[in-house]
Amino acid sequence: MDTVLSAIDSSSKPSNGNLACPAGSRAVSAVHDSSHVPSSAVAAAPEATLGRHVARRLVQIGVSDVFTVPGDFNLTLLDHLIAEPGLNNVGCCNELNAGYAADGYARERGVGACVVTFTVGGLSLLNAVAGAYSENLPVICIVGGPNTNDYGTNRILHHTIGLPDFSQELECFRTVTCYQAIVNNLEDAHEQIDIAISTALKESKPVYISISCNLPGIPHPTFSREPIPFALSPRLSNKLGLEAAVEAAAAFLNKAVKPVMIGGPKLRSAKAGPAFVELADASGYAVGVMPSAKGQVPEHHPHFVGTYWGAVGTPFCGEIVESADAYLFAGPIFNDYSSVGYSLLLKKEKAVIVQPDRVVVGNGPAFGCVLMKDFLSELAKKLKRNETAYENYKRIYVPEGVPVKSAPKEPLRVNVLFQHIQKMLNEKTAVIAETGDSWFNCQKLKLPEGCGYEFQMQYGSIGWSVGATLGYAQSVPDKRVIACIGDGSFQVTAQDVSTMIRCGQKTIIFLINNGGYTIEVEIHDGPYNVIKNWNYTGVVDAICNGEGNCWTTKVYCEEELIAAIETASGEKKDSLCFIEVIVHKDDTSKELLEWGSRVSSANSRPPNPQ
Repeated sequence: MDTVLSAIDSSSKPSNGNLACPAGSRAVSAVHDSSHVPSSAVAAAPEATLGRHVARRLVQIGVSDVFTVPGDFNLTLLDHLIAEPGLNNVGCCNELNAGYAADGYARERGVGACVVTFTVGGLSLLNAVAGAYSENLPVICIVGGPNTNDYGTNRILHHTIGLPDFSQELECFRTVTCYQAIVNNLEDAHEQIDIAISTALKESKPVYISISCNLPGIPHPTFSREPIPFALSPRLSNKLGLEAAVEAAAAFLNKAVKPVMIGGPKLRSAKAGPAFVELADASGYAVGVMPSAKGQVPEHHPHFVGTYWGAVGTPFCGEIVESADAYLFAGPIFNDYSSVGYSLLLKKEKAVIVQPDRVVVGNGPAFGCVLMKDFLSELAKKLKRNETAYENYKRIYVPEGVPVKSAPKEPLRVNVLFQHIQKMLNEKTAVIAETGDSWFNCQKLKLPEGCGYEFQMQYGSIGWSVGATLGYAQSVPDKRVIACIGDGSFQVTAQDVSTMIRCGQKTIIFLINNGGYTIEVEIHDGPYNVIKNWNYTGVVDAICNGEGNCWTTKVYCEEELIAAIETASGEKKDSLCFIEVIVHKDDTSKELLEWGSRVSSANSRPPNPQ
């Protein structure tokens, strides 16, 4: 059965202005140079333009907000995007944050989009796109390109590095996108745009589209009708391969005494979350989640045992997983961070590794062309129910303690802060965790059913959370986002708090001010990890400038924190709330201390003898 992406009814959408906010082929598809407008374009209706086609396509695939930074090469395209009733233009302060916003948006909506100008905008966007690629997020990156008449003329253009070759931006994007299209000819523009967008959806990776600045407003017959919604042919498992993989895995797991199952971050791109839960229900296994997949496995599941992160994971989870005689990992990524400096006590011969389209049982056999969701669903029918590991977990489990009660006006501790954040969580909230100690503190939060959770572990770019919070909040206006951001990370991307205010978002930002890059301190300390302290509430007040709903406060102790949360949840529930939390520079989670020492050890390994 084809997967049909139906068109979104735009009749209920408000008209837009400048800002309205309430593994496939890697071949470059370059449309050949054209120095003139095809004569066939004259016969097209005035509205049958490339710009309108792009706008309608974005709306059809589920994008209702596009994150942009204007530049002279994309202005005409932006005119057509803001003319689309179903599309809001969210103007960002810089291209990096526009990319981060599209990343955050894609995590909830399934796809995001951003538009920037040629080279100076594209290269600024590049870091965010690389992060989206690492996290398997389909982001449509659209760049306004040079005039069609300038290709092949040996002219030097502004916004370039001063060479007549315009391919520098393309070459940079080639390694962090799954498809690249250079649209400088109307004859094939329709085809190239549709191939690029559909490839992003099929591969769950970013794509790059460069559109010449003089093309968006020119009518052409290929755009003369409403674009037909995509009907993407679904990937299918090889039937015999699927049967063989299920048979081999079932035999492997059914002979185990105390098997467990762990969800990994590729559950999202494989769209296998429901199948994973189906397997958990049927098998009775203890269920854990890798840190980078937190939020993708329901923590209210009766057999959930926590985050498997080796020595820094949920207490007792690591012991249960590493003492198991068989473990199924669905969509894992094992890197130096997720393996705590390569210190996990796992054995390949005990593992069933399930990737989006491949299954490996122990040291072999391996099965290709087997989709994860199909495999997990079929395996659920073949496994014998085995609750041994979960029963062992219940026997050794000791409830976690609570932080020592603070003395009156005692300086606030980080563990007390997160004790209160835990109480704020419900099905109408979502958590965004910035790279740093918030990784570890937010991992310990217990997510109620329906509560969202996102962080960027594979790429780990500090500052990601500001743009991602903007994009995520824009994608789910019915949820209140709670963002936990360190002071060092905030200094990288702070500007787009401005855009959150313009969009009327009601996010709560906890700015954790401990005077520096604490995660780097625990890996390798030095004076470069100390930053200039800002008056963070003063910065946000200046950004707000009396326009929009924004409330800020500083808290130094638990009493002030409680009062701030009460205000943010009550009187200021419809405002963006910025709570600066002052804590000691050495106040970190014990998990960061352990993790930092192990990652430091991995980083400092001497070269192998030559």
